[in-house]
Amino acid sequence: MSLIKSRGLRMSPEKQETLLKLSILSLTTILSFATRLFSVLRFESVIHEFDPYFNYRTTRFLAEEGFYKFHNWFDDRAWYPLGRIIGGTIYPGLMVTSAVLYNILRFINITIEIRNVCVFLAPFFSSLTTIITYLLTKELKDAGAGLVAAAMIAIVPGYISRSVAGSYDNEAIAIFCMLLTYYMWIKSVKTGSILWATMAAVAYFYMVSSWGGYVFLINLIPMHVLTLMITGRFSHRIYVAYSILYCVGTMLSMQISFVGFQPVQSSEHMLALGVFGLCQLHALVDYLRHKLTSTDFEILFKSMILATVAISVVIGSVLTVTGKIAPWTGRFYTLLDPSYAKNHIPIIASVSEHQPTSWSSFYFDLQILVFLFPAGLYFCFSNLSDANIFLILYGVTSIYFAGVMVRLMLVLAPVMCILSGIAVSAMLHTYMKQITPEKNVDKKKNKMESNFVMKSEIATVFVALMTFLLMTYTFHCTWVTSEAYSSPSIVLSARTHEGSQIIFDDFREAYYWLRMNTAEDAKVMSWWDYGYQITAMANRTILVDNNTWNNTHISRVGQAMASTEDQAYLIMRELDVDYVLVIFGGVVGYSSDDINKFLWMVRIGGSTEKGAHIKETDYYSSTGEFRVDKEGSQILLNSLMYKMCYYRFGQVYSEGGKPPGYDRVRGAEIGNKDFELDVLEEAYTTEHWLVRIYKVKQLRNRGS
Repeated sequence: MSLIKSRGLRMSPEKQETLLKLSILSLTTILSFATRLFSVLRFESVIHEFDPYFNYRTTRFLAEEGFYKFHNWFDDRAWYPLGRIIGGTIYPGLMVTSAVLYNILRFINITIEIRNVCVFLAPFFSSLTTIITYLLTKELKDAGAGLVAAAMIAIVPGYISRSVAGSYDNEAIAIFCMLLTYYMWIKSVKTGSILWATMAAVAYFYMVSSWGGYVFLINLIPMHVLTLMITGRFSHRIYVAYSILYCVGTMLSMQISFVGFQPVQSSEHMLALGVFGLCQLHALVDYLRHKLTSTDFEILFKSMILATVAISVVIGSVLTVTGKIAPWTGRFYTLLDPSYAKNHIPIIASVSEHQPTSWSSFYFDLQILVFLFPAGLYFCFSNLSDANIFLILYGVTSIYFAGVMVRLMLVLAPVMCILSGIAVSAMLHTYMKQITPEKNVDKKKNKMESNFVMKSEIATVFVALMTFLLMTYTFHCTWVTSEAYSSPSIVLSARTHEGSQIIFDDFREAYYWLRMNTAEDAKVMSWWDYGYQITAMANRTILVDNNTWNNTHISRVGQAMASTEDQAYLIMRELDVDYVLVIFGGVVGYSSDDINKFLWMVRIGGSTEKGAHIKETDYYSSTGEFRVDKEGSQILLNSLMYKMCYYRFGQVYSEGGKPPGYDRVRGAEIGNKDFELDVLEEAYTTEHWLVRIYKVKQLRNRGS
């Protein structure tokens, strides 16, 4: 009996190591989920931001009506009077994933609301991302590096910013899909297995169905194959892996209605197609090399290269001129030239997440990973392999794109964690052995190492320093998650001088008022930022929303906001507007209001033919400043947006010791106080003046 007990309590070193790895990985996945729940604990289970409200609305429709009706749904609540075909204009992966999980939970008799599935989907997938990061890093380096990388990605702010509870956006599952595809790709490159290549294609299909950022993935993998060709590392394994991934993945991706024939028609996908063709030529050349003499092969090889280049140039030129190959999109041009959007497409430049990334943002979102990243690259270069070349390409390209567009910090964060995990693991592996050196060592090796002074002490200091840096990383990530990324934009909070918390729930208050006090077919005009929230929460028809697919329509709204009341009234009558909604933060100090966005309305409004008369310079003061006080431009002070925001504000004391009409955001007393509205009437203003709703007056009766 004692023998059985002793055997039961004892475990072999291999089993102990496996148990330790499993325990660490389990704790990491739990941490990944738990650290994203700050917003739910502080506020409630609520959807964040703007785009997630459209995703939630469509997911709810899918769960209630089924996939067939969802795929063929024509939404008449959006983009009045145009409407929107939902099935053909979205990436459905997020909605389908949520609906499948919802139905699975219902099948096993777990009652949960579809909204809560949407709220907690991102934390759930972040836990899965932690596991796939471990597996990917283990393939690239070893299990130790995988555990460090998994722990890092569990709490890295650059990823948490898009995966907190309530952040129901495409990126919530897209990062998992991307890393899953990379893992399958590395496995297929190492083994040359048809099975792994097919699984990589299926993972790629899931990625395509989830996020438009799949374009980065389908350019990175061909770039990897091209690099292997150039460096002489191309082999039969690579040929099998890429050929299957491209063929199966492309056919599957074309099943997504929104993607359609883009994989064979758009410029963003031409690198993948070209590399696929090069793979076939490379295989043909390898075959002919063994069948022909060296002289004949050299002649044929040169002729084949010239013919291939000539034919490719001619066919590519003809297809581009005839429009069969679509040009690059505005967002893609912006990645190559950061000034392109600002100069040519103001609607893209107006989005805050499309702005270039500041140096401080890199440290804020990545902390010590910024400094460990080059060390990880060094260890990859010191041990070059097919897999490490892929990681190097991923790191270099993603850090460039993250610098161009702040949104792509999300793509950079995983590779930062992987490379940092490799660096930390390799350095600790080296120095930990020096703290307690082995007793039985080779005499030659012992003689060489005896030249190092205080070897054990230096190793101890280094390990202590690394431990301290990792602790600061943990505290930094927790603080950033808690303070910066866990506040839902739909519910705002602030602190009083005494330290107590104030909740501003004006957005939901305004949307509830619209839902309960306006006609069901009422049309609401607002800036495009709030379109998704109005349709999801107020269930009212809007003119423009966050999809921003029709620049002309958005420009028309911008023209109305930037014009005088009389000119704006003509546009509002043309668009059948019943109510106008504006966001105003001058009372409570909310800086993301419509006055601060007004210049973008002017730029977008003046970017089309009908708005050519609207010039940005007309809205600046004589000194070239954007001012709302008496020194401000008279065109600005008499615009519809200005009047809707500041109507009756001249009678309000917003801050002690300041005159009435003092705007706390702009830090100035408004210049136009005493005015009345001619074509609008105030319908509702929320408690803290954050949302103001106006009703458009009907045409006057004849003779009056």
